[in-house]
Amino acid sequence: MAQLKDDCFAFGDALTPFDDAIADLSGRLDTVVDVERVPIKEAVGRVLAEYIISDRNVPPHDNSAVDGYAVFFDDLNADEETRLPVTGRVAAGHPLGRDAIHGEAVRIFTGAPMPDGMDTVFMEEDTVLQGDMVALPVGLKHGSNRRFAGEDVKQGDTIVRAGKRLRPQEVGLAASVGRDTVQVFKKLRVAVFSTGDEVRDPGGDAPAGCIYDANRYAVMSLLSGMGCAVTDLGILPDNKDAIVSALGSAKNDHDVLMTSGGVSAGEEDHVKSAVEVLGSIHFWRLAIKPGRPIALGQLDHASFVGLPGNPVAAMVTFLMIAQPVLRRLGGELAYQPGRFPVVADFDYKKKPGRREWVRVRIETTDDGHVKALKHHSSGAGILTSMVDADGLVEMPEDVVRLEAGEIVTYIPFNGLIAG
Repeated sequence: MAQLKDDCFAFGDALTPFDDAIADLSGRLDTVVDVERVPIKEAVGRVLAEYIISDRNVPPHDNSAVDGYAVFFDDLNADEETRLPVTGRVAAGHPLGRDAIHGEAVRIFTGAPMPDGMDTVFMEEDTVLQGDMVALPVGLKHGSNRRFAGEDVKQGDTIVRAGKRLRPQEVGLAASVGRDTVQVFKKLRVAVFSTGDEVRDPGGDAPAGCIYDANRYAVMSLLSGMGCAVTDLGILPDNKDAIVSALGSAKNDHDVLMTSGGVSAGEEDHVKSAVEVLGSIHFWRLAIKPGRPIALGQLDHASFVGLPGNPVAAMVTFLMIAQPVLRRLGGELAYQPGRFPVVADFDYKKKPGRREWVRVRIETTDDGHVKALKHHSSGAGILTSMVDADGLVEMPEDVVRLEAGEIVTYIPFNGLIAG
């Protein structure tokens, strides 16, 4: 297990542009989890910890792309129909079992190995079978309907690289070269807690002045979607000693400790001082909205992430800042959310020098164009705006005014939130 440097999250006091902060951080972080071997059927969503190199060709032999008749192209008449005797049958998994000879045709099915020497396949529907003779039309090109050995994967190819989060297509590709197990990084262990005497768990009472805890459940859901092993530490009171005790216990068997709220300088915000008792904490003064400074720190081998307390700010800063950190700690390399150009259907003004993410839903116009419609509320506490949205429009630092009809960058939630 790698140990992060104590100052890996340290940044200067100046307001830092978002891209600069993420690039700087990427150079400081390393994988903190160990490796394990898992069955290939359990590997989807896991981060690969080895390079998968194929020891075989895929497909392993030349084969037919269609049902029909395999022939030697040299046996075909150039100017008139060719008639050949059908002398064999080849199905997938059942090769001809002998050398093919010129002057014959072999019945063949999709995926079946090509008889040695035969190089062209006629589709069944283009031919006429008359007894044991098949009539083959003029005009088929040499090598038609033949798939070559190694056309998909060649022996010695690196087919999946370490640091890749495995999707069903990578799992299928690994299986296609005979892999039944793969080495993956162990799941990042993340402990999540909320603080605040006013915070209550859903299902219980919420007396006057109290609120139900939305952030912890949203954050745990985001972490689970990333494939993390999540521990729910519940709600801690506004008491420094209690928070120190909880953090001190959790840091020993978790890779990351995460909270939302409680890290500002207020009298009742005890998380910051509790973290400083056990380790170090740094505030990122990022030029972003929504969100305020996000707290990152280190408690021995465990990293600490303190998200803002407002639910929208907590979710957006998790998605855009904490998520790249967690993915890198868990062994994933080169993570980037998808960004797509769409037409804005709203006007917008913002301060210069600040990156902003605007909640939008997507509609397709009658003429097929995709447009982004801004949610009516921009408040960092309006969680319904995240429910109604399909994703975020990213407004770069140098943009101060947007007019409807302009092209903007859209980041869909289904790429940000899904693993």
